[in-house]
Amino acid sequence: MPRKTPPSSHSTVTTPLALSQLHIRLQFLEKSHQSLLKQIKRKRTELNNFVEQTRIFATEIFHQASPSFQKMAELDQDIHALFDEIFTTRKFGKQTLKNIEAVYLNLQLTGIISLKPNAKQFNKELDELFDNPEPESDFSRETAEDRHQHWQAQEFVESQSVTRTESKRKIRETFLRLAEIFHPDKVKDSETQTDHTEIMKSINQAYQEGDLARLLEIERLHQVGEIIDLNSEDDLTRKCRTIEQQNQILLTQYENLKRELRLVKNTPEGTMVSDSRKAAKKGIDSMAIMVETIDNQINVVSQIRDFVKDFREQKITIKEFLGGPPTLHSLDEEIMSDILEQMLSELMR
Repeated sequence: MPRKTPPSSHSTVTTPLALSQLHIRLQFLEKSHQSLLKQIKRKRTELNNFVEQTRIFATEIFHQASPSFQKMAELDQDIHALFDEIFTTRKFGKQTLKNIEAVYLNLQLTGIISLKPNAKQFNKELDELFDNPEPESDFSRETAEDRHQHWQAQEFVESQSVTRTESKRKIRETFLRLAEIFHPDKVKDSETQTDHTEIMKSINQAYQEGDLARLLEIERLHQVGEIIDLNSEDDLTRKCRTIEQQNQILLTQYENLKRELRLVKNTPEGTMVSDSRKAAKKGIDSMAIMVETIDNQINVVSQIRDFVKDFREQKITIKEFLGGPPTLHSLDEEIMSDILEQMLSELMR
């Protein structure tokens, strides 16, 4: 007579294969979801910190270099006023006038003095640029490959538009769901109302910034997400679909944050902050170097102002003026390498 197996003290529940696959998929999606939320939080923090450092750096430069900037502005006005006097009070031949105007224009284009878009010589230079415009492309000359690329680009733009619309819809859905839960008017208790008011501030800010990650963080923090039946195929399928859609939007948000950080770092201010960080690691005070550089530029521009002033007062000849200030040639090459070269490039042709 065969022995009977004693009954086990643990009951075994058989999970259908479909549910097992959905459980695995949900687990994978949720892991990706948490990873994206962490990456977005880190990148958002990095961006905010860099922007704040840029603001602090710019403020510090302004305070330290403000007197120098003021001096530069005064020199700028002086040089423009001197050239105005030269053009209105002195008579020159046609070619000489053209050469003097070229010097004035190059001083503006090289950034030594500010641009005066309404200046006669500036407009003349623009006119010359547009004297021989290139013929516009004719669609009939486009190759099949050109048109294909154009259509592909159009499809990409349309696809991006659909993605943005879907993102906005998901963000709005999440916002409305959280607002329904945390609206202060929904509760009577004063302490809870105060808590909900603060939470709603965060919800509103995240919604206005289109920050789905922050909305989902709030939802997770307060444990108000959707409750699903882990033994229901429909619930699991719906949950997988929801997280998958959210992950797509979160990935886009992460890429946007990366792009925004790159753009901020590539601004002149951002470049200065990045260079300052590198310099600090080598024990170099980049702020002091920057102020010193501005003072060196002031010396250069001061000499240019004095040189133009001497020409206005006819203390130097036209030939000497077009040759450039002699004292500047002995200055550090690093400061003057571009200035005189660009200023007189047209005259040397």
